[in-house]
Amino acid sequence: MNAILYARVSTKKEEQETSLVRQREELLKLAERNHMHVIKVVEEQASGYSIERDGIIEVLDTIKAEKIDVLLIQDETRLGRGNAKIALMHCIQKEGVKVYTHAHNGELQLSDADSMVLEIIGIVEEYQRKIHNMKIRRGMKRAVENGFRPERNLKNRHLHSGRDKKEVPVEEIVRLRKNELTFEEIAVTLRGFGYDVSKATVHRRYVEYSKAENDIT
Repeated sequence: MNAILYARVSTKKEEQETSLVRQREELLKLAERNHMHVIKVVEEQASGYSIERDGIIEVLDTIKAEKIDVLLIQDETRLGRGNAKIALMHCIQKEGVKVYTHAHNGELQLSDADSMVLEIIGIVEEYQRKIHNMKIRRGMKRAVENGFRPERNLKNRHLHSGRDKKEVPVEEIVRLRKNELTFEEIAVTLRGFGYDVSKATVHRRYVEYSKAENDIT
């Protein structure tokens, strides 16, 4: 198993720096006992209540970039405290990575309360995905019924060059807007057809088009 080791202390006091050394040594031994291959060791001095930590971002980036199976920490408080800990545990679980701690001498055993919170977060995210997909289907159906033809706009996308502006079918934005779709519904519809656009982008393109039309007239 490939592992990444994460050690953290809160301050830069001398005794805290000694704790970093101890954490690293204990976790390396834990990895050895469990026949793990340590890909990277990340250490930092930062508050566990903050999620904006360079070290933990490096851990998450490495998990995504490498085939990491296990995160090694001294105990769950080293990962974080309060809401930061729950948020990070959720991110790590979503990547399918196990957490081993020196305190448990093996896989982390979450409290019933933490397990319940993580389960609720997972359920909420699943319903958010379902609602988002439903909005896409609804927007696409309305758009097609109102004359949107995605095949006409998608077939030449590979010819687009430059990155100053996102490629957006402005004429379709105008058509769908005239058919009383909201800017959010138009954005969702276009994303469903492969256009990486936000509600703000759709609104901006519509305003630009309207201004240009007014200037001509």
